[in-house]
Amino acid sequence: MSTAPNGTDPTEPLWRPDPAQAAATRLVAFQQWAATTHGAPAAPLAPAPDDATAATRYADLHAWSTEDLERFWTAVTEYFDVRLSTPPTAVLPDATMPGAHWFPGARLNYAEHALRFGEDPAHAHRPAILHLDETRAEPLAVSWAELRRQTAALAATLRAQGVEPGDRVAGYLPNIPQAVVALLATASIGAVWTSCAPDFGARSVLDRFQQLAPVALLAVDGYHYGGKNHDRGAVVAELRRELPSVRTFIHVPLLGTDAPEGAVEWQEATAGDAEPEFAQVPFEQPLWVLYSSGTTGLPKAIVQSQGGILVEHLKQAALHLDLGPEDRFFWYTSTGWMMWNFLLAGLLVGSTIVTYDGSPGHPTTGALWEVAARTGATVLGTSAAYVIASRKAELHPGRDLDLSAVRCIGTTGSPLPPDGFRWVYDEVKPDVWLASVSGGTDVCSCFVGGVPTLPVYLGEIQAPCLGAAVESWDAAGKPHTDEVGELVVTKPLPSMPTGFWNDPNGRRYHDSYFDTYPGIWRHGDWITVTSRGTVVIHGRSDSTLNRQGVRMGSSDIYEVVERLPEIAESLVIGLEEENGGYWMPLFVVLAPGAVLDDDLRGRIRTALREQLSPRHVPDEVIAVEGLPHTLTGKRIEVPVKRLLSGTPLAKAVNPGSVDNLDHLRFFEQLGQQRRS
Repeated sequence: MSTAPNGTDPTEPLWRPDPAQAAATRLVAFQQWAATTHGAPAAPLAPAPDDATAATRYADLHAWSTEDLERFWTAVTEYFDVRLSTPPTAVLPDATMPGAHWFPGARLNYAEHALRFGEDPAHAHRPAILHLDETRAEPLAVSWAELRRQTAALAATLRAQGVEPGDRVAGYLPNIPQAVVALLATASIGAVWTSCAPDFGARSVLDRFQQLAPVALLAVDGYHYGGKNHDRGAVVAELRRELPSVRTFIHVPLLGTDAPEGAVEWQEATAGDAEPEFAQVPFEQPLWVLYSSGTTGLPKAIVQSQGGILVEHLKQAALHLDLGPEDRFFWYTSTGWMMWNFLLAGLLVGSTIVTYDGSPGHPTTGALWEVAARTGATVLGTSAAYVIASRKAELHPGRDLDLSAVRCIGTTGSPLPPDGFRWVYDEVKPDVWLASVSGGTDVCSCFVGGVPTLPVYLGEIQAPCLGAAVESWDAAGKPHTDEVGELVVTKPLPSMPTGFWNDPNGRRYHDSYFDTYPGIWRHGDWITVTSRGTVVIHGRSDSTLNRQGVRMGSSDIYEVVERLPEIAESLVIGLEEENGGYWMPLFVVLAPGAVLDDDLRGRIRTALREQLSPRHVPDEVIAVEGLPHTLTGKRIEVPVKRLLSGTPLAKAVNPGSVDNLDHLRFFEQLGQQRRS
């Protein structure tokens, strides 16, 4: 049994693993093997006698993983039996960022690895997916054999429709088994997957999908959320009209409606008993495109590779979450968030993944804890915001539900405050491993996260992840400890983007991560690396909006809001709060004669909800006389965020770079009022 001290002493951990269980983790087994085969630091068979020894052992392994990238990632591919149909000519011939290339010459297929546990007759009839939604009393089980069959059948349908390697396939689907099948079928062909959740409005989806010109579209007729059916027929019809590249449309009748004209029914598309065929593609062949919006322009279309995602997710799932064939892996997510893609990492290590389509708060705030109990989840992932909401609702899931199977709780999306840590140990399980993690859509993984051999300290993430050369840098670009700084990654990771779609010279990719420190990835988070090796994330260091882990661009919001004739200009800011909350106000400059009344506020919220998504709806709409700009006319976001956080104006911005200081003083006063 793992131990859980009371946590009142900040120098004492909230939890530490049972020494024998820690010694039996996949992480220790990997280190012992890598020590004999690839020069990793020796891993003693005896359990670590104390926390300091455990920390030193992990720090030594992490140092090796970042100092000798070639040997570490070779070890990962060999240990997890990555099937390379063609061997590489090198591992990392040039580590320069941006532009590092991994395993040139190697060929493989991601879907082959995600489905290979279904090859074993002893495993084939075990569940690969357990699915629940708000209307289902018992989980729907999809066996490994059935997942392989459906994937092969859909891939055959897509091939018959002319889908080839490199073509794009788009999904407008919720978190349902059909979405998993669609991604794997796409990957098996060597085509490129991309998806949006059906709560996204047409404009938001088109801003993403039109960049890729998909040849196939899979879409639901609607979805069930919050106790209601949400018909998306009109949105899907608009997508089909505005995506002329789509030659094949597959209708997924989640609400039971008939297929529109020219559609292929899901049941028809997945009929048949063909054996899977896995196109062997280059290691850096695009696997999927994710989206992360900035402050200007269309959402960034982030391209990640078949091989890069495969090896990164094998490492993260097996070594950092200790997942294996006996686990049931549930992370609450939607197909519009990278955590859905990461959920599929469970398949790579033989785990059963749990998909849930519905509201985390319906019919009560405790819905997710109930899903975990009903599915026997062993690893449960959620957002920091949901943990805080559970605490505020005074839930007692550990008392009221059977969570005996849960051994690990993961949190991400925003920093989990100390009260959230305490609540998990007080109200869920005193002996659970709390694996708070932080990473990003940009790499579809974690830079820092859980380590099953290390203790958990109040408010702190356990450590940087293997292979991730994470540091905190000061304003001069120097690494430091026990001080807040910029999160940087000094060496490449295989799952870093191969680039952005439609960014032929790589300029937008470079400017997104490498313009501050040449050759160094600057992520845009404030971070503290402590002297004991743990990590604290303090929120975004830039103006990107981040609600429950979904990064959104302010430019999307401006485009919608400023179409309204009453709005002359707008500014949206997202603020992480000390209690774990997130405040997203929208400031508007009104056109002459306009009044910000309840009707206008309602129309603003409705437009954002329908054209973008519910996450884009602000917490408050506030009228201001004017907005500050740079001398070149660009609206100012980061200094306003600093002012609203309580930073004095003199420290928040260079006064000589602003067109109107009076407009900034309003935000300074508002920030002071919020903290008084």
